[in-house]
Amino acid sequence: MKDYTDKELLQLFLNSGDRNHAFNLIVKKYQEKLYWHIRKLLISHDDTDDVLQNTMINAYFGLENFREDASLYTWLYRIATNEALSAIKKKKRRMFLNLEDVRSQLEKTLKEDVYCSGDDIQIKLQKAILTLPDKQRLVFNMKYFDEMKYEDISEILDTSVGALKASYHHAVKKIEKYLEED
Repeated sequence: MKDYTDKELLQLFLNSGDRNHAFNLIVKKYQEKLYWHIRKLLISHDDTDDVLQNTMINAYFGLENFREDASLYTWLYRIATNEALSAIKKKKRRMFLNLEDVRSQLEKTLKEDVYCSGDDIQIKLQKAILTLPDKQRLVFNMKYFDEMKYEDISEILDTSVGALKASYHHAVKKIEKYLEED
């Protein structure tokens, strides 16, 4: 398969008689990255699949109006991030849970999920990450695991680079403190 650039994929989608084929190429290029980005926020495989599907549906219907102010990559991450955060909010409202109860439920899901494998250190790190506020957790995951540049995260989250650096710094300190205490 040819390795298309984002610009080529977008042109293929907009100018081709076969939008489905063009969109399938976009999905193949980004679905795994988006899956793991969402998964780190939601923990649950099933929830992640649902959110990924919603992300792709929104992207398909939004691509025609994509203005290329951002790269296709950051645009898709923004959609995925917003969908994941919406799913977290819905879960909190639907279950009438306070933040601590949501964290406990996510930890339980982490332990029981058959798709989640990892040694004790990895699980301990994931538990520490779950103690972070949603925004810090998001920034930490994008910077640490996805190795994204602050500039790209800034585009996705519509936040200044300085604020992101501060969020990441605070997240790291909280994780270190959690790991030292545990």
